[in-house]
Amino acid sequence: MRRYSILRDLSGSAVRRSFASSLDIGVFAAGLAGAPMQPRRGQPVPEMQIDVAELSEKDARDARRDPFVVDVAPTMSTKLIAPFQGTVAANIESSWGVNAVGAAHSPYDGSGVRVAVLDTGIESSHPAFDGVNLTEMDFTGSGNGDVQGHGTHVAGTVFGRDVAGTRIGVARGVTDVLIGKVLDNGGGGTSEMLFNGMQWAAREGAQVISMSLGFDFPGWVKSLIENQNVPADLATSVALEDYRRNIRMFDAILTTIEAREPFSGGTIVCGAAGNEALRDIHPDYEISVSVPSAALGVISVGALGESDDGLSVTDFSNTGPTVSAPGENILSAALGGGLVAWNGTSMACPHVAGVAALWWQAVTPLGLPRSATSVSHRLMGATRPGVFAPGVDIEDRGQGLVTAPV
Repeated sequence: MRRYSILRDLSGSAVRRSFASSLDIGVFAAGLAGAPMQPRRGQPVPEMQIDVAELSEKDARDARRDPFVVDVAPTMSTKLIAPFQGTVAANIESSWGVNAVGAAHSPYDGSGVRVAVLDTGIESSHPAFDGVNLTEMDFTGSGNGDVQGHGTHVAGTVFGRDVAGTRIGVARGVTDVLIGKVLDNGGGGTSEMLFNGMQWAAREGAQVISMSLGFDFPGWVKSLIENQNVPADLATSVALEDYRRNIRMFDAILTTIEAREPFSGGTIVCGAAGNEALRDIHPDYEISVSVPSAALGVISVGALGESDDGLSVTDFSNTGPTVSAPGENILSAALGGGLVAWNGTSMACPHVAGVAALWWQAVTPLGLPRSATSVSHRLMGATRPGVFAPGVDIEDRGQGLVTAPV
């Protein structure tokens, strides 16, 4: 018997169908002038529920045949994408990333946009979050709050207010934030915690979701070997199948989120690409973008640093991201009320989430549909490919540097 997450369709909305088939030109056109796109007459609102159960493999196979079950996946371990300590000169006016993505010169600040951060929680008393309505939900059982500091740092980059005269936040006009604690006080979690957090954020109307975490595949193999006495070759095979099933679950959840776009405007999901690459050891020591960022529909984010010849991809940033953003020497909120500089794709991801919030605010005055599809197209269309140092591979930096609306 093993623990499984079961995604059920409560609405009979046939989420397995292509999202595109549920829309037509008239639906899209109805979103012009900033109004949300409207569903077709009689189209049910997609309502999903995630249940958790102890099942045998046969029970899991039988559950997948249930017409109201969208997918079934075994529980896997997750972990925060651990950052590295950075160094920043004292008394700077703003984090360099805020300037690099153009937020410092944008007329938009994210006002009116609802953002969700799924991470290790938040230190809600930090001055960077003064005036922000924080709705906290713990999915780990360890209680709200942030012991690691990771979620606090990430949140500071997305929407943090200035701290002691230093700007750290990309979208510092955001006032309505969902904080889903999907990693516990030790920095670990499970796929079911993340699945539930994603569903909660989408159901509560998050227009942007930021996720700086990943699956612990090596740790899962090790756990099967050491805790369940599974032979190494079999443990690797089981872990690969579990990984595959969880990718499909992410794809299914993201499809359900996408299917809600005609009703709510939709949600943009951003994920950190991962810090497993070791280009400092060898240029070819590259690791591909990890789950959940590798799932369909997630904007995966690689990390950039500054160099004399332009922006460069950091040695640790996984290859194959959708876009890239500053992720080295990023100054943001620290536990205890101060600031700290960290490196990581975890630091790059919230820059993209913040810029996405700016684009959500910007599409209405531009006369575009107020929808995730419209915002995503603008976000991707505004990326800059010409800011990189010579020799930077497109596979390492993605479509380009995300850029705020002007």
